[in-house]
Order: sequence, then C-alpha cells, then structure tokens
Amino acid sequence: MHPAFSVIFLTTLIGVGQGLFLALYTGQLYSVVNVLPVQDSHSFYGLGSLLALVFLVGGLIASVFHLGRPERAWRSAAQWRTSWLSREVIVLPAFMGLTALYGLVHYFDMNPVLFRFSGEFTVDLSLVIGGINTGLAFALFFCTGMIYACIKFLQEWATPLTVLNYVLLGSASGFSLATAFAAYVGSELVTFYGAWAIIITLAAFISRSASLFRNARIKYKSSLRSAIGIRHARIEQKSRGFMAGSFNTREYFHGASAQSFRSLKWIFLVMVFPVPVALISTGLGYGAFPVLALAFAVQYTGLLVERWFFFAQANHPQNLYYQTV
Repeated sequence: MHPAFSVIFLTTLIGVGQGLFLALYTGQLYSVVNVLPVQDSHSFYGLGSLLALVFLVGGLIASVFHLGRPERAWRSAAQWRTSWLSREVIVLPAFMGLTALYGLVHYFDMNPVLFRFSGEFTVDLSLVIGGINTGLAFALFFCTGMIYACIKFLQEWATPLTVLNYVLLGSASGFSLATAFAAYVGSELVTFYGAWAIIITLAAFISRSASLFRNARIKYKSSLRSAIGIRHARIEQKSRGFMAGSFNTREYFHGASAQSFRSLKWIFLVMVFPVPVALISTGLGYGAFPVLALAFAVQYTGLLVERWFFFAQANHPQNLYYQTV
C-alpha cells in the first residue's frame, strides 16, 4: 500500500496523547492507594492533560489532510454500526473532550470528593472522569487497530497483533513522554514512568517482532491465476495495458526499492526500541530532562518510520495484476 503521511501523523500523534493520558491516570491511581506520592493538580495533571491534548489535536488536524472533501467530514460517523472508522471518528472527540475535562478539573481545583472507602481511600471527581476516559482510550486504540485488522484480504494487517501493536506502541511513546514531562516539572514519578516506559517498550518490541516474523512467512491466498481468472501452469505478464500511471498503481504500492524497504525496517527497529530504552535508562540514572526528552524524540521519529513501514508492507492483491510497466 502507499502510505499517506496524514494517516501516519494521525495514528502516531493520537497514540502519544492516549499513552500520556494513561500514564497520568495511572500515577493518580497509584497515589490514591498510597503507593506513590500525590502530585500537584495544577502543574502536573492540569498541564499534563494539556500536553496530551496538544498531541490529540495535532493528530486531528493531520487527519483533515486525508479528506478529499473536509466539509463532509461529519458524514464519516454515519456508518458506526458497521465501520470501525466511523467508530474511531466518534470515540476520538469523546476521548479528547474527557481529557480536557480531566485537565480542567485538576487545573482549577474543581475536584470534590465523591466518597471514601476502607476509611482511607478517597474517590474524587477526577478519578471517575479518568476511569471513564481510560475506557475510551483503550476503545480508541481498538477502533484504530481494527480499521486495518478487519481487512481480511490484506493479510499483513489481518491479525490481532495489529491491534496489540497499536496499543503497546502508543502506550510506550506516551509513557516515554510522561517520563520527560515528570523530569521537567520536578515530579517524584520520573523513575516510576521511566520503568514503565521501558517495560512497555520491551513488550512492544516482542509484539512488533512477532508481527514481522509472521508477515515474512505469509502464504498468500491470491495468485496470478486468481487475479486474472486463468488456471494455467505458466502465466507471464508482458504489459499492464497502458503506459501512464493510474490510481491503482499510485495508491496500492509504496514505490520504494527493496533495499530501501529493508533499511527502513531496521531503522525503526533500532529507533523505537533499543535506543529509547538506553536513553531512558541513562536519563533515570542522572535525572536529566534533556536525555529523557531526547529518548521520546527518537522514539517518536522511529514510530513515524514504523507506521510508514506498517502501511507499505501490506501487499494489496491488485498488485498481482498491475505488475509490468
């Protein structure tokens, strides 16, 4: 497939926003049960939610460039009963709205205690909003991943690993950013977020490696025979019937050479996994914000390459027909 940069930025940016929110809410949950120290609502949860919204809005803006008729974007939600894309279109603004509400409740200290349990654990308004929004975050991951995993004839995508990779890669980048953010505001949660960023990144490495291993060994259901409906032992294409390009030849093949394609795979494998882990480990040792910020920057850049590779690796069956120039 031919990767659209608008979709690449959409999926990676909202993944960071989702992961960052999950990191913020995880830290709050741990503080409720007295495992971690309570953080300042104004400077930590309020500004952290704003940072998550910046990435979410950036992803939403990027998605507009993928629309042929942006003024009709509202219609994309009409098929929510059958379309994962329509469901994503509904869940994304809902998640953004609750993320904004979560941040505002903390920033303006509009966070009344709703009830207590076990005599010492307090449940306030932000905890309830965050719990609902956590469900939306995972629903958004699932919808985004299923847009591609549900396409059965693109066998590279049609696997539960597609959804799992979206969840883990988005969460890894979000927790990496949370580590840098915690270091910037002087929070005590730097080590907590850094440790989880490393754990999730390693889990994402296992999951993404599994998908690469699987895709390298796919036995394709389509063939030249099925592409043209001729059951002959030897078929050789001499021409595709026209000299100029077309929508089919532009949109269903990435156009990169085999060598470039292989190089990009190794580039993202290095930039998304070992380099950020090494930088986060170093940054945690010295408590250095620049190193932790660099870890996120390298990982996000690698995710852009990874997402390009994800889209490009899908081998559309129509390419069996449009082979020879």
